Amino acid sequence: MKALKKIWLMAPLAILAAACGKSAPDDAALKNDLALASQQFVPNQVVSPTEQGLAANPYTTPVQRQATVRTATRPTATVRRTASRSSAGAVYSEPAPQQTRVVKNTKRDAAIGAVAGAVIGATTSRDKVKGGLIGAAAGAILGGVIGNNVDVKKTPY
Repeated sequence: MKALKKIWLMAPLAILAAACGKSAPDDAALKNDLALASQQFVPNQVVSPTEQGLAANPYTTPVQRQATVRTATRPTATVRRTASRSSAGAVYSEPAPQQTRVVKNTKRDAAIGAVAGAVIGATTSRDKVKGGLIGAAAGAILGGVIGNNVDVKKTPY
C-alpha cells in the first residue's frame, strides 16, 4: 500500500521535472525575427480621431440649445426651430424615450423564502420547531434580498 502511495506522489513530480528540464532550441531565424520586430515598435502609435481633427468630442464640445415646439399633427415628432431664421427650416427628431417603472418583488420573494426555509429547516434539523424557525428567518432574509436586487422588472408606465 505504501508503494502505491509513493507512485501516486512521485509520478506527477517526475512529469513536472521532465517538462521543466527541457530548454527551447536556439533558432537563429527566430532571434532575427524578434530583433527586427522589437526595432519596429514605436510607442504612442494610437491617435484618437479628436487629436487628428476628424471628429468633435461630444463631451467637450459646447451644445447650443434650441427652442422646442410640439405640433398637434405629428404627436410622435418634435419640431425644433432656431432663433435665427435660416433656410434649413424645421428639424424633426425622434420621440422622447418612454418612462419606465421599476417593479420589485421583495415581499413576495421574502414570503416564498420563508416558507421554503421553514420546510428545509424543519426536515433537516433534530428539533423541528427550532429548525423551522431558523430556516424561516434565513429564507425570509435571503428571499427579500433576492426580491429587492435580483428579481426586478422594468415596465413602461
